[in-house]
Amino acid sequence: MSSPTTTRPRSVAARLALAATLVAGVVLTGPTGAAQAAGPYERGPAPTTSILEASRGPFATASQSVSSLSVTGFGGGVIYYPTSTSEGTFGAVAISPGYTAAWSSISWLGPRIASHGFVVIGIETNSRLDQPDSRGRQLLAALDYLTERSSVRTRIDSSRLAVAGHSMGGGGSLEAASDRPSLQAAVPLAPWNTDKSWSELRVPTLIIGGESDSVAPVATHSVPFYNSIPASAEKAYLELNGASHFFPQTTNTPTARQMVAWLKRFVDDDTRYEQFLCPGPSGSQIEEYRNTCPSA
Repeated sequence: MSSPTTTRPRSVAARLALAATLVAGVVLTGPTGAAQAAGPYERGPAPTTSILEASRGPFATASQSVSSLSVTGFGGGVIYYPTSTSEGTFGAVAISPGYTAAWSSISWLGPRIASHGFVVIGIETNSRLDQPDSRGRQLLAALDYLTERSSVRTRIDSSRLAVAGHSMGGGGSLEAASDRPSLQAAVPLAPWNTDKSWSELRVPTLIIGGESDSVAPVATHSVPFYNSIPASAEKAYLELNGASHFFPQTTNTPTARQMVAWLKRFVDDDTRYEQFLCPGPSGSQIEEYRNTCPSA
């Protein structure tokens, strides 16, 4: 894994867009009543708990299959994307399934995330037995395909990319974030990896673990992963009450809510979602939540 040299870069175009917004005098009123400039990447209506917990977000979506024969570096998959382009380009997320699993095992995440204003590629891996380092490389290859060759590439802002994954795919998302520090976010789900230290990570990372995970126990995986990431990178840890290793393989509302909020906050730089990260979720489904609040 390479050592990062940059932290969450923003393109010149992004800075110019933000300047234009400020000049135009577009403001929002935050929870404290203070005027806040609207970010140039805000997509969709003002967020609410009900929007985040619904089975679909505000964007209509479509999907298309990607054959393994048409790509290099990963095993194909499915792309999900918003059908409207009226609000501009979108950030993109590549997601990997776990050890021995196909994308279909966690495919509910594709349309769920895309419906909040992202282009999502759920990948098939080159081999069902691929280890985290290989899955990390495949996630990056999938992002490169999305932004450079796919039929939806014109819908994507290539400076706003993220990775996620389940189990060894979650461990792979950590590998990808380490290897490409220009990513805007990573969301490992019940991550498994033999490497326990991620002190080099600079990508904002949300780790979601299951309290009753016996495959990648949080005490030896999610928690040490989270603890090793420097607070300067922005990080959060959500532990689901009583959840097993396989919680991402069925629709899971707490996972979707935090995952979307994290991606919106750091991929879209949309501070409207800060309210869902700080102080964060609570209730009977949540065993623990930690975060480096407030986000910079």
